[in-house]
Amino acid sequence: MEIESTFHMYVQPVVHPQLTRFCTELTGIIQAMVDGQPRLQQVLERVDEWMAKEGLLDPNVKSIFVTCGDWDLKVMLPGQCHYLGLSVADYFKQWINLKNAYSFAMGCWPKNGLLDMNKGLSLQHIGWPHSGMDDCKNIANILKTLAYRGFIIKQTSKPF
Repeated sequence: MEIESTFHMYVQPVVHPQLTRFCTELTGIIQAMVDGQPRLQQVLERVDEWMAKEGLLDPNVKSIFVTCGDWDLKVMLPGQCHYLGLSVADYFKQWINLKNAYSFAMGCWPKNGLLDMNKGLSLQHIGWPHSGMDDCKNIANILKTLAYRGFIIKQTSKPF
């Protein structure tokens, strides 16, 4: 029930290489953070290397991504990979939507995502909303809190 390892990289945008003010204000990511970074294909290769190093590709090890909503793995990543002619690794094709799990456990839908879930569980929000690494820390805290309260976490995505 503790974070054992993390993976973090910025991706250099290809289609829209200049970040918009909206993107920077939403995520806290500035242009200098993405300039010169690897493109999506290289980052996905490094994710695969990290997954292998951590033993998460071992068929005897069960692992699953946990997201705040379905959009990232159901729409965004497959769409971007399709556009760039990249394949989507099988481990990205199943996940737990934390909003669904929270809603089932708490009896209410978190309209404002992580902020509402943290508030509903009396947890302090960590970092900047919509910053990938900070979102992951919040997702982990919420998931851990639900598990400690006895909620059984299950896959929510439908198989492709």
